[in-house]
Amino acid sequence: MQLVLDIGNTNTHVCIVADGKLKRDRDFRTEDWSNGRIEALLDRFIGKTDCEHAVLCSVVPSATKEASFWLSCHPIPTTLLTHKNCGVPIDYPDPESIGPDRLANARAALETNKGPVVVVDFGTALTFDIVDGRGHYVGGIIAPGISAMTDYLHEKTALLPRITLSGTAPGSVIGKSTAAAMQVGAVHGYRGLVRALLQQIQQELGVGKMPVIATGGTAEILARSIPEITRIDPKLTLEGLRLTLPATAALRAPKVA
Repeated sequence: MQLVLDIGNTNTHVCIVADGKLKRDRDFRTEDWSNGRIEALLDRFIGKTDCEHAVLCSVVPSATKEASFWLSCHPIPTTLLTHKNCGVPIDYPDPESIGPDRLANARAALETNKGPVVVVDFGTALTFDIVDGRGHYVGGIIAPGISAMTDYLHEKTALLPRITLSGTAPGSVIGKSTAAAMQVGAVHGYRGLVRALLQQIQQELGVGKMPVIATGGTAEILARSIPEITRIDPKLTLEGLRLTLPATAALRAPKVA
């Protein structure tokens, strides 16, 4: 069996891979890498599973160090996903600056699409990752995530409450309370933002229609009713990491700085 870890700004997603498929996964709070809680939780999660190797993808440097140390203690040979081993051709001025989670998303998207294809990740940040008709990663878009927007409204105003998104989107665009009005602005406004950007991407790529895959924590709520989005896959990043496992030429024990 193998292990894939996706360390994001808010959550750490971990999944056991067996027989070439994602099997058992769980989310942990990324902040728990800094307080030492996550190691015990991970020990219980993997149990007595014999992990042959792991692929680690992280956008939080401090958590990368802690995760690498935990993996080395077991020990589990580990590959850190980068632009050099992600399996995606890259046409980008500074490939080292691309978030590894975005490269994992592109790798998973290319497994079922030749390109052009776009991945929209509704996470702590809203990201668009674009693969052109050649199958090359050519760039993307980064915008504030929806929680950043709603939290900012609460923190910077005296009367607006902190809101959370429910499992269903507001049916009407006319809010009948302050909280409802904020939810409308967040959900329907965000959908408008996503649609406008996708339409501009289509124009720049010179295509009339293309696959658009949505992933991330709020994708199920926000991506529905966006006609440009053709598929929602909450485990897309994990799938991209899984796909790098067979292609890894040389597994190495993680180095701890």
